[in-house]
Amino acid sequence: MSDSLVIIPTYNEKENVERMIRKVFSLTVPFNLLIVDDGSPDGTSDIVKNLMQEFSGRLFIEERRGKLGLGTAYIHGFKWALEKKYDYIFEMDCDFSHNPDDLIRLREACVSGADVAIGSRYVKYGKVENWPIGRVLMSYFASVYVRMVLWVPIKDTTAGFKCYRKKVLERINFDDIKFVGYAFQIEMKYTAYKLGFKIVEVPITFIDRIEGASKMSKGIFKEAFWGVLQMRFKNIK
Repeated sequence: MSDSLVIIPTYNEKENVERMIRKVFSLTVPFNLLIVDDGSPDGTSDIVKNLMQEFSGRLFIEERRGKLGLGTAYIHGFKWALEKKYDYIFEMDCDFSHNPDDLIRLREACVSGADVAIGSRYVKYGKVENWPIGRVLMSYFASVYVRMVLWVPIKDTTAGFKCYRKKVLERINFDDIKFVGYAFQIEMKYTAYKLGFKIVEVPITFIDRIEGASKMSKGIFKEAFWGVLQMRFKNIK
């Protein structure tokens, strides 16, 4: 059995999901893969289930009814991973904005001593490609805002490409994680930091999706803005 599980939430990712699955399984490290699908009406889950026989024992799917949010999808996956006793647990998008090759580098960072490894756009050698300059600036200054409010030494606070060591997720009380969009990513990092875990940022090149539709919305940004202020006064222990 692999000691590493990649969790990928999906909603209408039929253009990307098979290609992503095959790419992850082509890597030199034997990752396992859990797809958490929120009832995609485009048949994403059917594609995954058709591949499960080919990748028996490595590819898994958890199906949920309706679009319940990114944060709850990851927490569902985290609980599944802890039950199966994986040592290294990854978050990753399905749209190839996160390069699957970087999974190996994130894992190496945790094997070498990090408790949380973040695929970071905003450390030295990190980059963003194919985003309009307005969105780059919005994302960058969102992380600046988070650092100012929460006093966390993390450059890419909204990053969604991460590796956790099992002990981090065992320590976090998932019932205390309240947000579901970008704010979820911030809240998980902030919680890990406040609990004293070692966080390392690994430079990556983030490439905007080519296939499928973005799930970004004004509501997600609004949740992140106000959520950060709420986190500042949250008691974490």
